[in-house]
Amino acid sequence: MIKVISKKIKPVKKGKANELKMELRLYIAGNTPKSLAALQNLKRYCEEYLANRYVLEVIDLLLHPQLAAGDQILAVPTLVRKVPVPVRKIIGDLSNEEKVLVGLDIKPAR
Repeated sequence: MIKVISKKIKPVKKGKANELKMELRLYIAGNTPKSLAALQNLKRYCEEYLANRYVLEVIDLLLHPQLAAGDQILAVPTLVRKVPVPVRKIIGDLSNEEKVLVGLDIKPAR
């Protein structure tokens, strides 16, 4: 599921209801090229590797700057994996697929 503050887009549900879902939060700053690239890259990785086992919340800090404090966001774009623990953060446009997949524990490190 992709959530842009209050707007929700749900993927088609398939699979078991009790599957562990990955909870992700992407902090962006408006429609900058890096923010748009990060969102596009992340959507592609989620659909390809996580299918319907993820929830994505996108937070635009230009609209809601107060939300940066909760996850201690110092740079944007920043991806935060909330669940499963431990919390992990990846900063940048998420263009390095292997780095993102390893950072999210989707793929083991080489």
